[in-house]
Amino acid sequence: MKRVSASLPRYGSRRAAWITAIAVAAVLLASPARADRCDDLAQQLKSQIDGVSIGKTVANLIYLSHPAAKSLRLGCPSRTVKNEVFGIAPSRKPSAEFQDLIARASAIVFTIPKADTLRGVKRCFGRVGLLRGNDVKSRFRRLDMRCIRGKTDSSISVSRDKSE
Repeated sequence: MKRVSASLPRYGSRRAAWITAIAVAAVLLASPARADRCDDLAQQLKSQIDGVSIGKTVANLIYLSHPAAKSLRLGCPSRTVKNEVFGIAPSRKPSAEFQDLIARASAIVFTIPKADTLRGVKRCFGRVGLLRGNDVKSRFRRLDMRCIRGKTDSSISVSRDKSE
């Protein structure tokens, strides 16, 4: 018995070439990978404020360091806030350099003039004391500011609500 070979066209090689061409086109036309918006903000803070260095990133926080601050961090957007700048001053009464650092960082993150953020930071720290207590919440230029004074240090948190 003779073997009869059917003359069927070979579509397998054509199909493989077509799939390969689509995959190559997808790779070439894909947009380049971009850093997260929060990482971009951290890079801006590093480049525009002298002495700021970027630490590690954990969950929605990027830890920063600066000589005027005991601790400094940038909070990334979450369900409730857009961004947050948090800093701890090494002394009970924050220095002018620390207040300037927080004002500059807030101005960059929230795109508000530095003079306005500096006024808000000074106002928040100025309210902490005997009359209003050691935990003061204030609102200035659509920014929520919370100043806390402990036994050895003081901290400030500047954030903006997600709804704004």
